[in-house]
Amino acid sequence: MTDLRSAQWYAGDDRNAYIHRAWMRRGLPDGAFSGRPHIAIANTASDLTPCNIHLNDVADSVKAGVWEAGGVPLNLPVVSIGETQVRPTAMLWRNLAAMAIEEMLRANPIDGVVLLGGCDKTIPALLMAAASVDLPAVVVPGGPMLTGHFRGAPLGCGTDVWRLSEEVRAGTLSHEAFMRSESAMIRSRGHCNTMGTASTMASMAEALGMTLPGIAGTPAPDSRLLALSHETGKLAVDLVAAARRPSDVLTKASFRNAIVTLAAIGGSTNAVVHLLAIAGRAGVDLTLDDFDQIGSGVPLLVDLQPAGRHLMDDLYRAGGLHAALNEVIDLLDAEAITVTGRPLVEHVAGAEIWDETVIRRRAKPLLDDAGIAVLKGNLAPDGAVVKPAAASPELLQHRGPAVVFDSVEDLHARLDSPDLDVTPDSVLILRGCGPRGYPGMPEVGNLPLPAKLLAKGVRDMVRISDARMSGTAYGTVVLHATPEAAVGGPLALVRTGDPIILDVPARRLDIDLPAEELAQRTPSQTSTAAYAAPTRGWERLYIDHVMQADKGADLDFLTGASGPDVGRESH
Repeated sequence: MTDLRSAQWYAGDDRNAYIHRAWMRRGLPDGAFSGRPHIAIANTASDLTPCNIHLNDVADSVKAGVWEAGGVPLNLPVVSIGETQVRPTAMLWRNLAAMAIEEMLRANPIDGVVLLGGCDKTIPALLMAAASVDLPAVVVPGGPMLTGHFRGAPLGCGTDVWRLSEEVRAGTLSHEAFMRSESAMIRSRGHCNTMGTASTMASMAEALGMTLPGIAGTPAPDSRLLALSHETGKLAVDLVAAARRPSDVLTKASFRNAIVTLAAIGGSTNAVVHLLAIAGRAGVDLTLDDFDQIGSGVPLLVDLQPAGRHLMDDLYRAGGLHAALNEVIDLLDAEAITVTGRPLVEHVAGAEIWDETVIRRRAKPLLDDAGIAVLKGNLAPDGAVVKPAAASPELLQHRGPAVVFDSVEDLHARLDSPDLDVTPDSVLILRGCGPRGYPGMPEVGNLPLPAKLLAKGVRDMVRISDARMSGTAYGTVVLHATPEAAVGGPLALVRTGDPIILDVPARRLDIDLPAEELAQRTPSQTSTAAYAAPTRGWERLYIDHVMQADKGADLDFLTGASGPDVGRESH
Protein backbone atom coordinates (compact mmCIF):
# COMPACT_ATOMS: atom_id res chain seq x y z
CA MET A 1 0.00 0.00 0.00
CA THR A 2 2.71 2.48 0.92
CA ASP A 3 4.28 2.21 -2.55
CA LEU A 4 1.10 3.50 -4.17
CA ARG A 5 0.56 7.20 -4.75
CA SER A 6 -2.99 6.88 -3.40
CA ALA A 7 -1.50 5.80 -0.04
CA GLN A 8 -0.55 9.43 0.49
CA TRP A 9 -4.28 9.98 0.98
CA TYR A 10 -5.52 6.70 2.46
CA ALA A 11 -2.74 5.07 4.51
CA GLY A 12 -2.49 5.55 8.25
CA ASP A 13 -4.82 6.29 11.16
CA ASP A 14 -4.61 10.05 11.41
CA ARG A 15 -7.47 12.47 10.84
CA ASN A 16 -6.61 13.18 7.21
CA ALA A 17 -6.54 9.51 6.23
CA TYR A 18 -9.81 9.02 8.12
CA ILE A 19 -11.47 11.82 6.16
CA HIS A 20 -10.19 10.62 2.78
CA ARG A 21 -11.36 7.03 3.37
CA ALA A 22 -14.65 7.89 5.03
CA TRP A 23 -15.83 10.13 2.23
CA MET A 24 -15.00 7.47 -0.38
CA ARG A 25 -16.99 4.71 1.38
CA ARG A 26 -19.91 4.88 -1.00
CA GLY A 27 -19.98 1.16 -1.70
CA LEU A 28 -16.25 0.53 -1.97
CA PRO A 29 -15.11 -2.55 -0.04
CA ASP A 30 -12.68 -2.26 2.87
CA GLY A 31 -9.98 -3.76 0.69
CA ALA A 32 -10.18 -0.75 -1.63
CA PHE A 33 -7.91 1.14 0.77
CA SER A 34 -5.32 -1.54 1.49
CA GLY A 35 -3.07 -2.13 -1.47
CA ARG A 36 -5.33 -1.85 -4.49
CA PRO A 37 -4.23 0.71 -7.11
CA HIS A 38 -6.81 3.42 -7.73
CA ILE A 39 -7.38 3.93 -11.45
CA ALA A 40 -9.11 7.08 -12.69
CA ILE A 41 -11.14 6.87 -15.86
CA ALA A 42 -10.75 10.32 -17.40
CA ASN A 43 -14.05 10.33 -19.23
CA THR A 44 -14.95 12.90 -21.90
CA ALA A 45 -18.51 11.60 -22.32
CA SER A 46 -20.96 14.46 -22.80
CA ASP A 47 -24.33 14.90 -24.43
CA LEU A 48 -22.89 18.04 -26.03
CA THR A 49 -19.98 16.09 -27.53
CA PRO A 50 -22.02 13.85 -29.84
CA CYS A 51 -19.04 11.72 -30.87
CA ASN A 52 -18.32 10.85 -27.22
CA ILE A 53 -21.85 10.17 -25.92
CA HIS A 54 -21.19 6.41 -25.77
CA LEU A 55 -18.08 6.67 -23.62
CA ASN A 56 -20.03 5.99 -20.42
CA ASP A 57 -20.68 2.47 -21.79
CA VAL A 58 -16.99 2.17 -22.61
CA ALA A 59 -16.14 3.32 -19.09
CA ASP A 60 -18.26 0.52 -17.62
CA SER A 61 -16.18 -2.05 -19.51
CA VAL A 62 -12.97 -0.39 -18.37
CA LYS A 63 -14.22 -0.50 -14.78
CA ALA A 64 -14.89 -4.24 -15.03
CA GLY A 65 -11.35 -4.81 -16.28
CA VAL A 66 -9.85 -2.73 -13.47
CA TRP A 67 -11.81 -4.66 -10.84
CA GLU A 68 -10.79 -7.98 -12.40
CA ALA A 69 -7.12 -7.03 -12.22
CA GLY A 70 -7.39 -6.03 -8.58
CA GLY A 71 -7.69 -2.28 -8.95
CA VAL A 72 -10.31 0.27 -7.92
CA PRO A 73 -11.88 2.10 -10.90
CA LEU A 74 -13.04 5.67 -10.41
CA ASN A 75 -14.99 7.59 -13.03
CA LEU A 76 -13.54 11.10 -13.46
CA PRO A 77 -15.60 13.29 -15.83
CA VAL A 78 -13.29 15.81 -17.46
CA VAL A 79 -13.66 18.73 -19.84
CA SER A 80 -15.21 17.60 -23.11
CA ILE A 81 -15.15 19.50 -26.40
CA GLY A 82 -17.69 18.83 -29.15
CA GLU A 83 -16.00 19.68 -32.43
CA THR A 84 -19.27 20.37 -34.22
CA GLN A 85 -20.89 22.25 -31.34
CA VAL A 86 -18.69 24.74 -29.51
CA ARG A 87 -18.00 28.29 -30.67
CA PRO A 88 -15.92 30.03 -31.80
CA THR A 89 -13.79 26.92 -32.45
CA ALA A 90 -13.02 23.73 -30.54
CA MET A 91 -9.29 24.37 -30.81
CA LEU A 92 -9.64 27.39 -28.50
CA TRP A 93 -10.53 24.99 -25.70
CA ARG A 94 -7.98 22.19 -26.27
CA ASN A 95 -5.39 23.80 -24.02
CA LEU A 96 -7.99 24.60 -21.37
CA ALA A 97 -9.14 20.97 -21.38
CA ALA A 98 -5.54 19.75 -21.16
CA MET A 99 -4.79 22.10 -18.28
CA ALA A 100 -7.94 21.15 -16.36
CA ILE A 101 -7.36 17.42 -16.89
CA GLU A 102 -3.75 17.76 -15.81
CA GLU A 103 -4.75 19.49 -12.59
CA MET A 104 -7.47 16.96 -11.77
CA LEU A 105 -5.13 14.02 -12.33
CA ARG A 106 -2.52 15.61 -10.09
CA ALA A 107 -4.95 16.71 -7.39
CA ASN A 108 -6.75 13.40 -6.86
CA PRO A 109 -5.69 10.21 -5.06
CA ILE A 110 -5.04 8.06 -8.11
CA ASP A 111 -2.23 5.75 -9.17
CA GLY A 112 -2.97 5.50 -12.88
CA VAL A 113 -5.46 6.65 -15.47
CA VAL A 114 -7.39 5.38 -18.48
CA LEU A 115 -8.03 8.17 -20.97
CA LEU A 116 -11.34 7.98 -22.86
CA GLY A 117 -11.59 10.21 -25.93
CA GLY A 118 -12.99 10.30 -29.42
CA CYS A 119 -13.88 13.68 -30.86
CA ASP A 120 -11.00 15.62 -32.42
CA LYS A 121 -9.55 17.60 -29.52
CA THR A 122 -10.26 15.14 -26.71
CA ILE A 123 -7.46 12.62 -27.34
CA PRO A 124 -4.85 15.39 -27.85
CA ALA A 125 -5.96 17.13 -24.64
CA LEU A 126 -5.90 13.87 -22.69
CA LEU A 127 -2.42 12.96 -23.94
CA MET A 128 -1.08 16.45 -23.25
CA ALA A 129 -2.38 16.21 -19.68
CA ALA A 130 -1.07 12.68 -19.16
CA ALA A 131 2.37 13.64 -20.45
CA SER A 132 2.48 16.58 -18.05
CA VAL A 133 1.50 14.57 -14.97
CA ASP A 134 3.37 11.39 -15.96
CA LEU A 135 1.23 8.91 -14.05
CA PRO A 136 0.77 5.48 -15.67
CA ALA A 137 -1.74 6.10 -18.46
CA VAL A 138 -3.38 4.38 -21.42
CA VAL A 139 -5.83 5.63 -24.06
CA VAL A 140 -9.11 4.07 -25.19
CA PRO A 141 -10.23 5.68 -28.47
CA GLY A 142 -14.01 5.87 -28.76
CA GLY A 143 -14.03 4.59 -32.34
CA PRO A 144 -15.61 5.71 -35.62
CA MET A 145 -19.27 5.48 -36.54
CA LEU A 146 -20.64 3.05 -39.10
CA THR A 147 -21.08 4.16 -42.70
CA GLY A 148 -24.34 5.84 -43.64
CA HIS A 149 -25.72 5.81 -47.18
CA PHE A 150 -27.64 8.31 -49.31
CA ARG A 151 -29.10 7.46 -52.70
CA GLY A 152 -27.31 4.13 -52.47
CA ALA A 153 -23.86 5.67 -52.02
CA PRO A 154 -21.76 5.70 -48.83
CA LEU A 155 -21.44 8.99 -46.97
CA GLY A 156 -18.23 10.16 -45.39
CA CYS A 157 -19.22 12.46 -42.56
CA GLY A 158 -17.47 15.78 -42.87
CA THR A 159 -15.97 15.10 -46.28
CA ASP A 160 -19.35 14.66 -47.94
CA VAL A 161 -20.77 17.62 -46.05
CA TRP A 162 -18.17 19.80 -47.80
CA ARG A 163 -18.70 18.06 -51.13
CA LEU A 164 -22.50 18.13 -51.13
CA SER A 165 -22.71 21.72 -49.90
CA GLU A 166 -20.44 22.81 -52.75
CA GLU A 167 -22.65 20.95 -55.21
CA VAL A 168 -25.63 22.93 -53.89
CA ARG A 169 -23.71 26.17 -54.41
CA ALA A 170 -22.77 25.00 -57.90
CA GLY A 171 -26.40 24.27 -58.73
CA THR A 172 -25.82 20.54 -59.37
CA LEU A 173 -27.67 19.34 -56.25
CA SER A 174 -30.97 20.68 -54.95
CA HIS A 175 -31.18 22.14 -51.48
CA GLU A 176 -34.01 19.70 -50.74
CA ALA A 177 -31.83 16.70 -51.61
CA PHE A 178 -29.03 18.11 -49.49
CA MET A 179 -31.40 18.37 -46.51
CA ARG A 180 -32.55 14.78 -47.03
CA SER A 181 -28.95 13.58 -46.77
CA GLU A 182 -28.71 14.98 -43.23
CA SER A 183 -30.57 12.10 -41.59
CA ALA A 184 -28.34 9.56 -43.36
CA MET A 185 -25.02 11.21 -42.53
CA ILE A 186 -24.66 10.03 -38.90
CA ARG A 187 -25.66 6.38 -38.76
CA SER A 188 -24.49 5.32 -35.31
CA ARG A 189 -22.55 6.24 -32.21
CA GLY A 190 -18.91 7.17 -32.74
CA HIS A 191 -16.78 9.89 -34.30
CA CYS A 192 -16.31 10.76 -37.99
CA ASN A 193 -15.93 7.74 -40.24
CA THR A 194 -13.43 9.39 -42.57
CA MET A 195 -9.70 9.67 -41.94
CA GLY A 196 -10.40 13.00 -40.30
CA THR A 197 -8.76 14.32 -37.17
CA ALA A 198 -10.63 12.00 -34.77
CA SER A 199 -9.59 8.81 -36.61
CA THR A 200 -6.14 10.24 -37.18
CA MET A 201 -5.55 11.03 -33.50
CA ALA A 202 -6.80 7.60 -32.44
CA SER A 203 -4.23 6.17 -34.86
CA MET A 204 -1.59 8.55 -33.53
CA ALA A 205 -2.29 7.41 -29.96
CA GLU A 206 -1.68 3.81 -31.03
CA ALA A 207 1.39 4.67 -33.12
CA LEU A 208 2.81 6.53 -30.13
CA GLY A 209 2.37 3.37 -28.10
CA MET A 210 -0.28 4.79 -25.77
CA THR A 211 -3.10 2.29 -26.45
CA LEU A 212 -3.74 -1.40 -26.09
CA PRO A 213 -2.34 -2.60 -29.43
CA GLY A 214 -5.00 -3.16 -32.08
CA ILE A 215 -7.74 -1.00 -30.60
CA ALA A 216 -7.46 2.11 -32.81
CA GLY A 217 -10.12 2.17 -35.50
CA THR A 218 -12.44 -0.34 -33.83
CA PRO A 219 -15.93 0.98 -34.73
CA ALA A 220 -17.79 2.48 -31.80
CA PRO A 221 -20.82 0.13 -32.10
CA ASP A 222 -18.61 -2.98 -32.44
CA SER A 223 -18.83 -5.23 -29.39
CA ARG A 224 -15.09 -5.79 -29.67
CA LEU A 225 -14.53 -2.21 -28.52
CA LEU A 226 -16.06 -3.08 -25.16
CA ALA A 227 -13.97 -6.26 -24.91
CA LEU A 228 -10.79 -4.30 -25.67
CA SER A 229 -11.83 -1.62 -23.18
CA HIS A 230 -12.13 -4.34 -20.53
CA GLU A 231 -8.61 -5.50 -21.38
CA THR A 232 -7.40 -1.89 -21.19
CA GLY A 233 -8.74 -1.66 -17.64
CA LYS A 234 -6.67 -4.71 -16.72
CA LEU A 235 -3.64 -3.23 -18.46
CA ALA A 236 -3.97 0.01 -16.46
CA VAL A 237 -3.48 -1.95 -13.23
CA ASP A 238 -0.44 -3.68 -14.73
CA LEU A 239 1.00 -0.29 -15.71
CA VAL A 240 0.91 0.84 -12.09
CA ALA A 241 2.60 -2.37 -10.94
CA ALA A 242 5.30 -1.96 -13.58
CA ALA A 243 5.63 1.79 -12.89
CA ARG A 244 5.47 2.30 -16.67
CA ARG A 245 4.72 5.95 -17.36
CA PRO A 246 4.11 8.13 -20.43
CA SER A 247 7.71 9.33 -20.20
CA ASP A 248 8.81 5.74 -20.89
CA VAL A 249 6.61 5.49 -23.98
CA LEU A 250 6.54 9.01 -25.43
CA THR A 251 10.07 9.21 -26.81
CA LYS A 252 11.50 10.70 -29.99
CA ALA A 253 11.35 7.18 -31.45
CA SER A 254 7.60 6.93 -30.80
CA PHE A 255 6.99 10.30 -32.44
CA ARG A 256 8.95 9.10 -35.47
CA ASN A 257 6.57 6.16 -35.68
CA ALA A 258 3.59 8.49 -35.42
CA ILE A 259 4.87 10.60 -38.33
CA VAL A 260 5.40 7.50 -40.50
CA THR A 261 1.89 6.37 -39.59
CA LEU A 262 0.44 9.79 -40.39
CA ALA A 263 1.80 9.57 -43.94
CA ALA A 264 0.86 5.93 -44.54
CA ILE A 265 -2.78 6.46 -43.55
CA GLY A 266 -3.20 9.88 -45.18
CA GLY A 267 -3.98 11.45 -41.82
CA SER A 268 -5.16 14.93 -40.93
CA THR A 269 -2.90 17.99 -40.99
CA ASN A 270 -4.26 18.75 -37.52
CA ALA A 271 -2.10 15.91 -36.22
CA VAL A 272 0.94 18.12 -36.82
CA VAL A 273 -0.23 20.73 -34.31
CA HIS A 274 -1.37 18.11 -31.80
CA LEU A 275 1.78 15.97 -31.96
CA LEU A 276 3.95 19.07 -31.53
CA ALA A 277 1.93 20.02 -28.44
CA ILE A 278 2.10 16.51 -26.94
CA ALA A 279 5.85 16.39 -27.59
CA GLY A 280 6.23 19.77 -25.92
CA ARG A 281 4.53 18.44 -22.80
CA ALA A 282 6.66 15.27 -22.86
CA GLY A 283 9.91 17.20 -23.26
CA VAL A 284 10.62 15.59 -26.63
CA ASP A 285 12.51 17.71 -29.15
CA LEU A 286 10.08 17.50 -32.08
CA THR A 287 10.05 20.18 -34.77
CA LEU A 288 7.97 21.01 -37.80
CA ASP A 289 10.87 19.97 -40.02
CA ASP A 290 10.74 16.46 -38.55
CA PHE A 291 7.38 15.90 -40.20
CA ASP A 292 8.86 16.56 -43.62
CA GLN A 293 12.13 14.72 -43.05
CA ILE A 294 10.63 11.61 -41.45
CA GLY A 295 7.45 11.52 -43.55
CA SER A 296 9.25 12.09 -46.84
CA GLY A 297 9.10 9.00 -49.02
CA VAL A 298 6.47 7.22 -46.94
CA PRO A 299 3.80 5.82 -49.31
CA LEU A 300 0.08 6.37 -48.90
CA LEU A 301 -1.40 2.92 -48.38
CA VAL A 302 -4.87 3.55 -46.96
CA ASP A 303 -7.54 4.44 -49.51
CA LEU A 304 -9.88 6.42 -47.26
CA GLN A 305 -11.73 9.70 -47.60
CA PRO A 306 -10.76 12.50 -47.85
CA ALA A 307 -7.61 11.36 -49.68
CA GLY A 308 -9.29 8.26 -51.13
CA ARG A 309 -12.59 6.41 -51.45
CA HIS A 310 -13.36 4.19 -48.45
CA LEU A 311 -14.31 4.77 -44.82
CA MET A 312 -13.15 3.69 -41.38
CA ASP A 313 -15.23 0.53 -41.00
CA ASP A 314 -13.78 -0.57 -44.36
CA LEU A 315 -10.28 -0.08 -42.93
CA TYR A 316 -11.18 -2.15 -39.89
CA ARG A 317 -12.53 -5.11 -41.89
CA ALA A 318 -9.56 -4.88 -44.28
CA GLY A 319 -7.05 -5.53 -41.52
CA GLY A 320 -6.88 -2.26 -39.64
CA LEU A 321 -4.02 0.01 -38.75
CA HIS A 322 -1.58 -2.81 -38.03
CA ALA A 323 -2.01 -4.27 -41.51
CA ALA A 324 -1.08 -0.93 -43.05
CA LEU A 325 1.89 -0.47 -40.71
CA ASN A 326 3.20 -3.96 -41.42
CA GLU A 327 3.74 -2.82 -45.02
CA VAL A 328 6.10 -0.07 -43.80
CA ILE A 329 7.49 -1.89 -40.78
CA ASP A 330 11.03 -1.23 -41.99
CA LEU A 331 10.36 2.52 -41.61
CA LEU A 332 9.22 2.18 -38.00
CA ASP A 333 11.63 2.66 -35.11
CA ALA A 334 12.14 -0.75 -33.52
CA GLU A 335 13.16 0.81 -30.19
CA ALA A 336 9.84 2.54 -29.51
CA ILE A 337 7.84 0.63 -26.91
CA THR A 338 4.13 0.65 -26.19
CA VAL A 339 2.25 0.61 -22.89
CA THR A 340 2.61 -3.18 -22.99
CA GLY A 341 6.36 -2.75 -22.56
CA ARG A 342 6.96 -4.37 -25.94
CA PRO A 343 7.98 -2.52 -29.12
CA LEU A 344 5.28 -1.39 -31.53
CA VAL A 345 6.92 -3.36 -34.33
CA GLU A 346 6.36 -6.62 -32.42
CA HIS A 347 2.62 -5.99 -32.31
CA VAL A 348 2.51 -4.94 -35.97
CA ALA A 349 4.61 -7.75 -37.42
CA GLY A 350 2.65 -10.27 -39.45
CA ALA A 351 -0.63 -8.33 -39.58
CA GLU A 352 -2.47 -9.30 -42.76
CA ILE A 353 -4.33 -7.28 -45.38
CA TRP A 354 -7.75 -8.74 -46.20
CA ASP A 355 -8.87 -6.22 -48.82
CA GLU A 356 -6.24 -4.67 -51.05
CA THR A 357 -8.68 -2.13 -52.45
CA VAL A 358 -8.72 -0.51 -48.99
CA ILE A 359 -5.16 -1.13 -47.79
CA ARG A 360 -2.64 -1.16 -50.61
CA ARG A 361 0.51 -3.20 -50.77
CA ARG A 362 3.77 -1.31 -50.45
CA ALA A 363 4.51 -2.07 -54.12
CA LYS A 364 1.21 -0.51 -55.27
CA PRO A 365 0.59 2.58 -53.14
CA LEU A 366 -1.92 5.32 -53.84
CA LEU A 367 0.99 7.76 -53.70
CA ASP A 368 4.70 7.11 -53.49
CA ASP A 369 5.31 10.08 -51.19
CA ALA A 370 2.42 10.98 -48.90
CA GLY A 371 4.03 12.77 -45.98
CA ILE A 372 2.80 16.16 -44.83
CA ALA A 373 4.85 18.72 -46.77
CA VAL A 374 6.36 21.59 -44.79
CA LEU A 375 6.72 24.75 -46.86
CA LYS A 376 8.91 27.74 -46.11
CA GLY A 377 9.55 31.01 -47.86
CA ASN A 378 8.94 34.71 -47.47
CA LEU A 379 5.22 34.09 -47.01
CA ALA A 380 5.75 31.62 -44.16
CA PRO A 381 9.27 31.97 -42.71
CA ASP A 382 8.58 29.56 -39.85
CA GLY A 383 6.64 27.12 -41.97
CA ALA A 384 3.27 26.15 -43.39
CA VAL A 385 1.85 22.71 -44.16
CA VAL A 386 0.00 21.08 -47.03
CA LYS A 387 -1.35 17.55 -47.44
CA PRO A 388 -0.35 16.40 -50.94
CA ALA A 389 -2.55 13.32 -50.66
CA ALA A 390 -5.66 15.52 -50.53
CA ALA A 391 -4.50 18.07 -53.13
CA SER A 392 -4.84 18.31 -56.90
CA PRO A 393 -1.51 17.20 -58.42
CA GLU A 394 -1.60 19.89 -61.10
CA LEU A 395 -1.82 22.62 -58.45
CA LEU A 396 1.17 21.52 -56.36
CA GLN A 397 3.31 23.82 -58.49
CA HIS A 398 1.37 26.99 -59.17
CA ARG A 399 1.77 30.72 -59.68
CA GLY A 400 -1.22 33.01 -59.51
CA PRO A 401 -2.52 36.38 -58.31
CA ALA A 402 -3.70 36.70 -54.72
CA VAL A 403 -7.32 37.34 -53.81
CA VAL A 404 -7.15 38.43 -50.18
CA PHE A 405 -9.79 38.18 -47.48
CA ASP A 406 -9.09 40.00 -44.21
CA SER A 407 -11.31 37.86 -42.00
CA VAL A 408 -13.90 35.10 -42.09
CA GLU A 409 -16.60 37.77 -42.17
CA ASP A 410 -14.93 39.45 -45.15
CA LEU A 411 -14.77 36.06 -46.89
CA HIS A 412 -18.47 35.40 -46.40
CA ALA A 413 -19.41 38.90 -47.49
CA ARG A 414 -17.50 38.91 -50.78
CA LEU A 415 -16.80 35.34 -51.89
CA ASP A 416 -19.92 34.88 -54.00
CA SER A 417 -20.15 38.43 -55.30
CA PRO A 418 -20.42 38.54 -59.10
CA ASP A 419 -17.96 41.45 -58.95
CA LEU A 420 -15.19 39.42 -57.27
CA ASP A 421 -12.14 39.59 -59.53
CA VAL A 422 -11.16 35.93 -59.48
CA THR A 423 -10.16 33.23 -61.96
CA PRO A 424 -9.28 29.53 -61.56
CA ASP A 425 -5.61 30.57 -61.42
CA SER A 426 -6.16 32.94 -58.50
CA VAL A 427 -4.77 32.09 -55.06
CA LEU A 428 -7.35 32.61 -52.32
CA ILE A 429 -5.78 33.98 -49.12
CA LEU A 430 -7.51 34.20 -45.75
CA ARG A 431 -5.69 35.85 -42.85
CA GLY A 432 -6.35 36.74 -39.24
CA CYS A 433 -7.32 33.15 -38.39
CA GLY A 434 -4.25 31.91 -36.55
CA PRO A 435 -4.03 31.03 -32.85
CA ARG A 436 -4.12 34.67 -31.70
CA GLY A 437 -5.97 36.31 -34.53
CA TYR A 438 -9.30 34.52 -34.35
CA PRO A 439 -8.65 33.32 -31.51
CA GLY A 440 -8.11 29.57 -31.52
CA MET A 441 -7.00 28.87 -35.10
CA PRO A 442 -10.35 27.71 -36.52
CA GLU A 443 -10.94 25.11 -39.23
CA VAL A 444 -11.68 27.61 -41.99
CA GLY A 445 -8.59 27.09 -44.14
CA ASN A 446 -10.47 25.04 -46.73
CA LEU A 447 -12.15 28.16 -48.11
CA PRO A 448 -15.26 27.53 -50.21
CA LEU A 449 -14.70 28.27 -53.88
CA PRO A 450 -16.35 31.32 -55.45
CA ALA A 451 -19.82 30.48 -56.72
CA LYS A 452 -19.17 31.78 -60.21
CA LEU A 453 -16.20 29.41 -60.55
CA LEU A 454 -18.14 26.46 -59.15
CA ALA A 455 -20.77 27.08 -61.79
CA LYS A 456 -18.05 26.74 -64.43
CA GLY A 457 -16.96 23.36 -63.06
CA VAL A 458 -13.96 24.46 -60.96
CA ARG A 459 -13.58 22.19 -57.94
CA ASP A 460 -10.16 23.11 -56.55
CA MET A 461 -7.94 26.16 -56.23
CA VAL A 462 -4.83 27.02 -54.24
CA ARG A 463 -5.88 28.37 -50.86
CA ILE A 464 -3.53 29.75 -48.20
CA SER A 465 -4.23 30.78 -44.61
CA ASP A 466 -2.91 30.91 -41.08
CA ALA A 467 -5.88 28.76 -40.06
CA ARG A 468 -6.41 25.00 -39.85
CA MET A 469 -8.85 22.85 -41.79
CA SER A 470 -11.00 19.91 -40.80
CA GLY A 471 -9.25 16.59 -41.20
CA THR A 472 -12.26 15.55 -43.25
CA ALA A 473 -11.62 18.33 -45.80
CA TYR A 474 -9.66 18.13 -49.03
CA GLY A 475 -8.11 20.29 -51.74
CA THR A 476 -4.89 22.19 -52.44
CA VAL A 477 -4.99 23.98 -49.12
CA VAL A 478 -1.91 25.50 -47.47
CA LEU A 479 -2.39 25.83 -43.73
CA HIS A 480 -0.79 27.02 -40.48
CA ALA A 481 1.23 29.82 -42.16
CA THR A 482 3.62 30.91 -39.44
CA PRO A 483 4.04 33.50 -38.04
CA GLU A 484 0.35 34.28 -38.34
CA ALA A 485 -0.85 37.66 -39.56
CA ALA A 486 -1.97 38.77 -36.09
CA VAL A 487 1.60 38.65 -34.73
CA GLY A 488 3.13 40.42 -37.71
CA GLY A 489 3.62 37.52 -40.09
CA PRO A 490 4.07 38.24 -43.82
CA LEU A 491 0.54 37.09 -44.57
CA ALA A 492 -0.58 40.43 -43.12
CA LEU A 493 1.20 42.29 -45.94
CA VAL A 494 -0.25 40.51 -48.97
CA ARG A 495 -2.49 42.55 -51.26
CA THR A 496 -4.95 41.38 -53.88
CA GLY A 497 -3.12 40.93 -57.16
CA ASP A 498 0.27 40.09 -55.65
CA PRO A 499 1.92 37.12 -57.41
CA ILE A 500 2.02 34.02 -55.19
CA ILE A 501 4.24 31.01 -55.88
CA LEU A 502 3.45 27.57 -54.46
CA ASP A 503 6.06 24.90 -55.16
CA VAL A 504 5.39 21.82 -53.06
CA PRO A 505 8.19 19.67 -54.56
CA ALA A 506 10.66 22.45 -53.69
CA ARG A 507 8.90 23.05 -50.34
CA ARG A 508 8.49 26.75 -51.09
CA LEU A 509 5.74 29.31 -50.44
CA ASP A 510 6.54 32.83 -51.59
CA ILE A 511 5.16 36.19 -52.57
CA ASP A 512 7.08 37.21 -55.68
CA LEU A 513 7.92 40.77 -54.65
CA PRO A 514 11.15 42.47 -53.59
CA ALA A 515 11.89 42.43 -49.89
CA GLU A 516 12.21 46.22 -50.02
CA GLU A 517 8.61 46.60 -51.16
CA LEU A 518 7.28 44.26 -48.45
CA ALA A 519 9.29 46.15 -45.82
CA GLN A 520 7.50 49.36 -46.71
CA ARG A 521 4.03 47.88 -46.32
CA THR A 522 1.83 47.91 -43.23
CA PRO A 523 -1.15 45.65 -42.47
CA SER A 524 -4.54 46.86 -43.64
CA GLN A 525 -6.72 48.47 -40.99
CA THR A 526 -9.57 46.17 -42.04
CA SER A 527 -7.42 43.19 -41.17
CA THR A 528 -6.10 44.42 -37.83
CA ALA A 529 -9.57 45.57 -36.75
CA ALA A 530 -10.80 41.99 -37.10
CA TYR A 531 -8.16 40.45 -34.82
CA ALA A 532 -9.45 39.06 -31.55
CA ALA A 533 -9.16 41.39 -28.55
CA PRO A 534 -10.81 39.70 -25.55
CA THR A 535 -10.70 41.54 -22.24
CA ARG A 536 -11.30 38.74 -19.72
CA GLY A 537 -11.53 35.02 -19.01
CA TRP A 538 -9.94 32.13 -20.83
CA GLU A 539 -9.75 33.96 -24.16
CA ARG A 540 -7.66 36.72 -22.57
CA LEU A 541 -5.30 34.18 -21.00
CA TYR A 542 -5.11 32.28 -24.28
CA ILE A 543 -4.27 35.35 -26.35
CA ASP A 544 -1.54 36.39 -23.93
CA HIS A 545 0.19 33.00 -23.83
CA VAL A 546 -0.59 30.90 -26.91
CA MET A 547 2.41 29.96 -29.04
CA GLN A 548 2.44 29.68 -32.82
CA ALA A 549 1.42 26.63 -34.83
CA ASP A 550 5.00 25.43 -35.28
CA LYS A 551 5.12 25.06 -31.47
CA GLY A 552 1.84 23.17 -31.30
CA ALA A 553 -0.25 26.23 -30.36
CA ASP A 554 0.10 25.29 -26.69
CA LEU A 555 0.38 27.87 -23.92
CA ASP A 556 3.95 28.95 -23.24
CA PHE A 557 3.75 28.20 -19.50
CA LEU A 558 2.47 24.64 -20.00
CA THR A 559 5.34 23.11 -21.95
CA GLY A 560 7.32 20.40 -20.21
CA ALA A 561 6.16 17.86 -17.65
CA SER A 562 5.70 18.90 -14.04
CA GLY A 563 5.01 15.47 -12.55
CA PRO A 564 2.37 14.03 -10.22
CA ASP A 565 3.36 15.68 -6.93
CA VAL A 566 0.67 17.85 -5.38
CA GLY A 567 3.03 19.63 -3.02
CA ARG A 568 0.80 20.25 -0.01
CA GLU A 569 -1.32 18.20 2.36
CA SER A 570 -4.96 19.13 2.87
CA HIS A 571 -7.01 19.65 6.03
